[in-house]
Amino acid sequence: MQEQEEWGRQESLSDSFRAVSRRLRIQSQKALAPWDVTPGQARALGVLSRHGPVRLGTLSEHLRIAARSATEVADALEMRGLVDRRADPTDRRATLIALTPRGEEVTTAIRAARGVEAEEFFARLDADDRAALARILDALLDQSSG
Repeated sequence: MQEQEEWGRQESLSDSFRAVSRRLRIQSQKALAPWDVTPGQARALGVLSRHGPVRLGTLSEHLRIAARSATEVADALEMRGLVDRRADPTDRRATLIALTPRGEEVTTAIRAARGVEAEEFFARLDADDRAALARILDALLDQSSG
C-alpha cells in the first residue's frame, strides 16, 4: 500500500511538473507572438546574439538539433530578414549565419519580453522559494546531463 502511495506522489509530481512546463511553453508562445517567431527560432536568435556569426553545424550543436533542422530554422529567419548568410572569412567554402540589424532588434525585444514573462510567472514565489526552485532545477539538470 505504501509503495502505491509513493508511486502516486511521484506520478503527481511528474504531472505537476509537466503542467507547469506546458503553461510556461504557452506563455512563451504568447510572448513571442508579436514577432511571429517560434520558440526554436527564438533560441536560434539567442545563440547568434551570444556567439556571433556561426556555421550551421555550430548552430545545430548549440540548439541540439539535426543540421537539417538548423537549416530550416535559418531559412525561416532569413526569409524574415532576421539573419543572413555570409562567407566565412577563414574558409571561403563555408557559410556563416549572422543576425541582421533587424534580427538584433528583435532578439533584444524578445529577451525583454521573456524577462517580463518570467517575472510575471514566478511572481507568486517569494525570494526563498525562487532560490529553492533554482537549486532543485539545477540539481535535476545536472542529474540528467551526467
